[in-house]
Amino acid sequence: MSLSWSGKDQKNANQPAATGQKRPRNDAGNKVTVVLGAQWGDEGKGKVVDLLATEADIVCRCQGGNNAGHTVVVDGKEYDFHLLPSGIINPKSISLIGNGVVIHLPGLFEEGDKNDKKGLKGWEKRLIVSDRAHLVFDFHQVVDGLQETERQAQEGKNIGTTKKGIGPAYSSKASRTGLRVCDLLGDFKDFSTRFKNLVQQYQSMYPSLTVDVEDQLKKLKEFAERLRPMVRDGVYYMYEALHGPPKKILVEGANAALLDIDFGTYPFVTSSNCTVGGACTGLGIPPMNIGEVFGVAKAYTTRVGIGAFPTEQLNAIGELLQTRGHEVGVTTGRKRRCGWLDLVIVRYAHMINGFTAIALTKLDILDVLDEIKVGVAYKLNGKRIPHFPANMDVLQKVEVEYETFPGWKTDTSAARKWNDLPVKAQNYIRFIENHIGVPIKWVGVGKSRECMIQMF
Repeated sequence: MSLSWSGKDQKNANQPAATGQKRPRNDAGNKVTVVLGAQWGDEGKGKVVDLLATEADIVCRCQGGNNAGHTVVVDGKEYDFHLLPSGIINPKSISLIGNGVVIHLPGLFEEGDKNDKKGLKGWEKRLIVSDRAHLVFDFHQVVDGLQETERQAQEGKNIGTTKKGIGPAYSSKASRTGLRVCDLLGDFKDFSTRFKNLVQQYQSMYPSLTVDVEDQLKKLKEFAERLRPMVRDGVYYMYEALHGPPKKILVEGANAALLDIDFGTYPFVTSSNCTVGGACTGLGIPPMNIGEVFGVAKAYTTRVGIGAFPTEQLNAIGELLQTRGHEVGVTTGRKRRCGWLDLVIVRYAHMINGFTAIALTKLDILDVLDEIKVGVAYKLNGKRIPHFPANMDVLQKVEVEYETFPGWKTDTSAARKWNDLPVKAQNYIRFIENHIGVPIKWVGVGKSRECMIQMF
């Protein structure tokens, strides 16, 4: 299978300066390819990353934590990834956890060991961890749960977090009391003091929080020694990768555009930037090194947790999509809410990310439907609105304008090329492509690697 990668910009500014000396090199270097979710997450990003990772030299995670859940099926084996980049499956590539990721060390090693038992051998030798990444502690996870309980009691609703401590860890980072990988691997006495201070800070806010500090520090010291061989200066590592020999570098986004802390359906969002800007800040790379940006969208829409969902189907259609699509969260085990494809949100995601192509996944789930609807616009008080509302109360009130398509009523799961798809399915795909204004590069019709039809 031929894969599209951004090449190396060969332009070099080694021209004589006015003084007669050579100017320093200023070539752009290698480009990175970024894969991002275009809806509310769970779009099948892992499958796209897995396809590209077969030819990648480096696969990077740039944000989020073990709240992410990517499932990859290879040779009949199903691997679940939460912190590890999905590219870790490729024995020839390096996986990098960037500075923008928050790392729960017990979760990282548990995940690695669990996948090791499934056949993922040598993963520790292929993993690099940025020394600037912040740490998620067990008490962050407890606090995450306490905050959800508090929200429920005060407001009658919670955010629906994964309770993996991600929000509290990013809060520690933003309040400048967080601890990083470099702190853990530095002077442990100093680290211990700062850890105790951080615990006390949270205990003053949550008096019911109990932490066995000495036990935690003992475990962290053990994790530090296991982690040490993997740790690098992430900025320097990425700079060398970008400006050395030609390399294929892949950035694997976690979560999705509508869960972005700035651009998502706030406050029902994650705590990091899971749009394209997060690739730069989460890895320490300049915008000029961003090449292809691939958006991933399901052929319908799903959402985990609460928050506005204009095309949600609280009926037999929603149940059918949930059942046929096995729509259960990889990280939480929660059933996903399901509805028709919403092109308003996919176009909005494109406005922010500038997708160069899209992967449309899980088309086969729609095979049995008599008719299929696609949300193409929102109306407020009977008038079309040209933008995606920032205010969640407004989003709750929008009326969705739909286009209706006849179902193809044919099993597409065995399709391996465009011509194998029924004409009605092709029409559905072309409509989506034209409406968003972005070419669809892949169409997914099943779980495994072979089920991704490449269009160009």
